[in-house]
Amino acid sequence: MNILITGGTGFIGAQLVPVLVGAPDQAQGDHLTLLTRQPEKMAKHYAAWADTGRLRFVSSLDALARDEAFDAVINLAGEGIADKPWTTQRKLELHASRVLLTESLGDWLRRAKHKPNVLISGSAVGWYGSQGERILDEESSAESGDYTHHLCRDWEAAALAAAPANARVCTLRLGVVIGPGGGMLRRLLPVFGLGLGGVLGNGEQYLSWVSRSDVVQVVLRMLTDRSLHGVFNLTAPAPVSNAEFTRTLARLLRRPAFLRVPASVLKLGLGEMSTLLLDGQRVMPSRLLSADYRFLHSTLEDALRSALSRNDSSRDND
Repeated sequence: MNILITGGTGFIGAQLVPVLVGAPDQAQGDHLTLLTRQPEKMAKHYAAWADTGRLRFVSSLDALARDEAFDAVINLAGEGIADKPWTTQRKLELHASRVLLTESLGDWLRRAKHKPNVLISGSAVGWYGSQGERILDEESSAESGDYTHHLCRDWEAAALAAAPANARVCTLRLGVVIGPGGGMLRRLLPVFGLGLGGVLGNGEQYLSWVSRSDVVQVVLRMLTDRSLHGVFNLTAPAPVSNAEFTRTLARLLRRPAFLRVPASVLKLGLGEMSTLLLDGQRVMPSRLLSADYRFLHSTLEDALRSALSRNDSSRDND
């Protein structure tokens, strides 16, 4: 399969790309074109694949010829939503890296002579807005006042507009992705390791999460399963409260987590971005479950144990 990937050099792509392209010493694997701002750096990172001819990097969609024949497009690009405070400039960057890039992708697809069969595009559970303890599935409506809702809404609309007429479109409303070496755990482990972890606000807000391994497996299935199309909540079937998440991570790390960070402190320090920590969504992956997808990690403890054990292995091998 010949696949174009945006965002393939990020946290999810770090696991997805090697699975798709196959081991360097294997004769078979998908052919991937990755859109990245740093093609030379990524070529060095994947130097072991240089002789396979299955992996290339481009810095612009303009570098692609009109007669490129991609079977699938995976659109995962997007600046980290929690990497920087939500200043006006930062919101422009978040919009550009998601919505404008997807619109540019659509422009290229309309010019391309050969159309892909499937477009898999990212989004997030932030689409639903803050809805407290209400259980949300793909049929649920959104609370439209939240910034994350507007960002995800525009992102999803851009993907639908970008897709060729006869292509399947799979939209991934991702929860917080848990895996070794990055994502939320990369920020939390130093804090919890010092015994400074704790509950945020009242701790009742829900966290919808998913293991990175499950994200990869779902994407792999969507590439070939023609019955899958539309919006999918890509979250594990067991969302947890912030308090439960804190207790579970602290117990697995064997560290205390007695601190409480008042909501007022988070709002003062983070401003509007504090909604990422203080608000939440209780999301269920109803459509994936109906499609008989079996999660590799269906409980938070299982997902955290897997991620932490691989973090330890990575440190041992450094």
